[in-house]
Amino acid sequence: MISPHGQLRIYVATRPVDFRKGIDGLALAVQEVMGLDPFSGAAFVFRAKRADRIKVLIWDQTGMVLVHKRLEGAKFVWPQVRDGVIRMSPAQFAALFEGVDWRLVRPEAARRPELAG
Repeated sequence: MISPHGQLRIYVATRPVDFRKGIDGLALAVQEVMGLDPFSGAAFVFRAKRADRIKVLIWDQTGMVLVHKRLEGAKFVWPQVRDGVIRMSPAQFAALFEGVDWRLVRPEAARRPELAG
């Protein structure tokens, strides 16, 4: 499991990709389709035509990591299929990865601390 932290940038390809692609093919898709750097440390999320499969590509400073998950008896909730990419918060990604509707996750508004005095 990828442990998303608050600083992790997560990009989701909105169009399905050929799931026969491995690390090199998906890294090339990050560059050519998303226009991003696969070695940036961000997580890149891909879907198959069948909505029950997800691949996540991330550079962890020592090598490229590819995670492949297939839900059993359920489907992931995906963004609308469009050309392009969307950015997702770590909390939304965690929900997506667990098979929960990530659209229900809203960031909590940060409260400004009050000064003593």
